[in-house]
Amino acid sequence: MGRVFRFHKDVDTDQIIASQYLLYPSIEEMKVHTFESLDRTFAERVRPGDFVVADENFGCGSSREQAPSVLKALGVKAVVAKSFARIFYRNAINIGLPVIVCKELYDHVKDGDEMELDMSAGTAVVDGVEYSCTRLPEYMQGILDQGGLIASLNAADADGQEAAE
Repeated sequence: MGRVFRFHKDVDTDQIIASQYLLYPSIEEMKVHTFESLDRTFAERVRPGDFVVADENFGCGSSREQAPSVLKALGVKAVVAKSFARIFYRNAINIGLPVIVCKELYDHVKDGDEMELDMSAGTAVVDGVEYSCTRLPEYMQGILDQGGLIASLNAADADGQEAAE
């Protein structure tokens, strides 16, 4: 169970993490500026296990991997939106941040609502109402469970090496 932080349509990567903060040497230093232009207090208020819920085309704009990385570093459990920009979606999966398409949810939730997300079942529950979401394919869920694409590939490599020995 986590709180909902609701954002509008066409949130771009520069609104998630502005370009001037990309000069910082680490995601830890960048994360305190997440959504700064939209909600100055977001980074202070968000807690591990909370959710970002958005309208259509979340993560449009540049292809910066830091956008999903700062959300993950803040402990955002998942981003749930009507739709995602393709490059943001791919970057999020690559770094291990769940991104879930849920067409109806956005129109029925508000900031601060408590939400439960079951990625295996493909459901989100808010105020006792269940919303149907896209279920991630098993192989994508495996990538997320292992912390992202590189971690998943490294684990597969290690399993292959152990089996060969």
